[in-house]
Amino acid sequence: MKRLRTSTAAVAAVSLLAMGLAAGCGTKDRDEVDASHVPQLRPQAREASSGNAKVVQPTGPRSNAVTERTTGDDGTKIVKTRWHGKKSGFTGDIWSWVPPQYNQPQYAKSGFPVLIALPGSYGYPNNYWIGGDFKLEEKIAEWSQSGKTLPFILVMPVLNPKKKYYDGSDIPGQPKMGTWLTEDVPDFARANYRTYDNRDGWAFMGSSSGGFAGLKAVLKNPKKFKAVIANGPDTLPDSPMWNGHPKEKRANDPRWLAEQLKAKGGPDVYLAFELGSKEVAVPYVKKFIKEHTGGPVHHTLFEIPDGRHSGHTYIQRMPESLHWISEQMLGPVPAQTRTKS
Repeated sequence: MKRLRTSTAAVAAVSLLAMGLAAGCGTKDRDEVDASHVPQLRPQAREASSGNAKVVQPTGPRSNAVTERTTGDDGTKIVKTRWHGKKSGFTGDIWSWVPPQYNQPQYAKSGFPVLIALPGSYGYPNNYWIGGDFKLEEKIAEWSQSGKTLPFILVMPVLNPKKKYYDGSDIPGQPKMGTWLTEDVPDFARANYRTYDNRDGWAFMGSSSGGFAGLKAVLKNPKKFKAVIANGPDTLPDSPMWNGHPKEKRANDPRWLAEQLKAKGGPDVYLAFELGSKEVAVPYVKKFIKEHTGGPVHHTLFEIPDGRHSGHTYIQRMPESLHWISEQMLGPVPAQTRTKS
């Protein structure tokens, strides 16, 4: 289930998409998303009312970044950074985007939630969520400004080094991709953007192999990340590089991690699954939900009729899944609603 289709045209054009040269091609009509039925978010004022979340200013040093793609006419853009992970030792590309609200005066002192978005398949050398085919950034800008989702900072790293599957994990003797995704990539976000100091401001989203990596990251690190959107994910580690390492493999198995979290009684995590009805993954994901959620492991499932194992399927239910995740997290608070200290 690791190879994720984005359509024949999109796969062929992935390098062009990553360079922002094919923003107008692909399956434009197919990727039009209707969010009119998605309700408004409940008031996201927990930062102002509880005082539990501290806004963290960028720690620096700021990254040297180049523009990858301009996103709409609101001045936002996706930028690309070559980032050395001090904790993993891995050096890879990270693309990032801030929503329009980030640079608005009323939010100048507010933190913003971070969504680490992972692609399917190898996720190398590019992360397809940066492309003009899906226009995820434009959609989040639209939905957040209409109050349907939070205005997330998107951080979109490469998923694997070269074309091998590392299961978003620290497999013995291999590059530490689990540390890269859960330590170094968040460090990149904290170095460059205003964030929150607790897990209510941190989530993952991913498809197929990226869905597995995000699902596993949240279950393995529930004190750091609160939620994940897992689209057609694998539900168990299956990289051949686990051979000879059964103990470490189990420690990166979402099924085992979920049971451990349930046995401990928390902290609560929120798992949103998207599934196309024609996917091979359907019985496996439903089995995971039936056997390994409950208690502190909350879940919701969005099924897409006639949907396949494809990013073009998942984008159709993204308003609902992002809305559900947003309801569990912290949003930015404009200056006029802040409580006095």
